[in-house]
Amino acid sequence: MIRIMMAAAGAVLVAGCQTMGGASTDAGSAGSATAMLRKADGTQVGRAVATEVNGGIRISLDVMGMPAGPHGAHVHTTGRCDGPDFTTAGGHWNPTNMQHGTMNPAGPHAGDFPNVQIGANGRGQLQMMLPAGTMAGMLDGDGAAFVVHAGPDDYRTDPAGNSGGRVACGVFERT
Repeated sequence: MIRIMMAAAGAVLVAGCQTMGGASTDAGSAGSATAMLRKADGTQVGRAVATEVNGGIRISLDVMGMPAGPHGAHVHTTGRCDGPDFTTAGGHWNPTNMQHGTMNPAGPHAGDFPNVQIGANGRGQLQMMLPAGTMAGMLDGDGAAFVVHAGPDDYRTDPAGNSGGRVACGVFERT
């Protein structure tokens, strides 16, 4: 776990039961975008807030109503979340043409995130700094989405870390 956290370029894992309104996200600052995460049936299960800061993009993730355990989470290249499988979100955001995963010698993708740990209460939070991009690059002509997967990311298998199906998705919209 320590190796994964160190390789994830400053990721901070926080599992808890804070309300979505209580998370610190800086959603109102310039250069921010929010993705409201929904399951295929339309049920809202959280949000991801991206904020451009010196050195990259900080993303704060807050999810609820999800099965307990680790779940892969990634920024995807296209701002579409059509159910039931959210494949319209495209692949992982990867402007530098790397392979997937922080444990892959040819990786990672710019949109690779550590697993979000969902507690027994169905809640999980995660904050990550994505050093390889800008909001303008992430929110290009076709936008971007944030996706939560059914299973854990193995941090090395290209293209998506064997993290399973896409169970929640949200399109980033500027705030």
